[in-house]
Amino acid sequence: MDKIQKLKQQKEYEEYVSQKTPRHNLAANMFRAFLLGGLICLIGQAIRHYCEMQGLATDDCSAWTSVILVLLSVLLTGVGIYPKLAKWGGAGALVPITGFANSVAAPAIEYKKEGQVFGIGCKIFTIAGPVILYGIFTSWGLGLLYWIWTLIR
Repeated sequence: MDKIQKLKQQKEYEEYVSQKTPRHNLAANMFRAFLLGGLICLIGQAIRHYCEMQGLATDDCSAWTSVILVLLSVLLTGVGIYPKLAKWGGAGALVPITGFANSVAAPAIEYKKEGQVFGIGCKIFTIAGPVILYGIFTSWGLGLLYWIWTLIR
């Protein structure tokens, strides 16, 4: 009887888990990510074309496009729109420059109530910090390997 009771409890638990587990539509998620990521890229391309029409050099157009996209991302994060977009569009919001700006701005906004030093200063890189750290370390390691490779050749 004890074994039957355990099997019944296990089945009830599995039913409970299946009811509570959110179901995702992969095709819809991919479509929304494609739309949001494409929209962000379209905005970036429009900024770049505007800069080109103003007669800026190619490098200046790229710099202004990056700066404006970061600014827009931080502003939208500050007013609470970017998190809603990210929730709707998923990975589409992770287009590198805007997603990175959001990951720096969001903790700063969240912890600002704890003060300038212990809030913003300590928490601003909680998400982006490891990306920066490991990115710099990896580039240093690959540069070292490249340097050794040039010495051997």
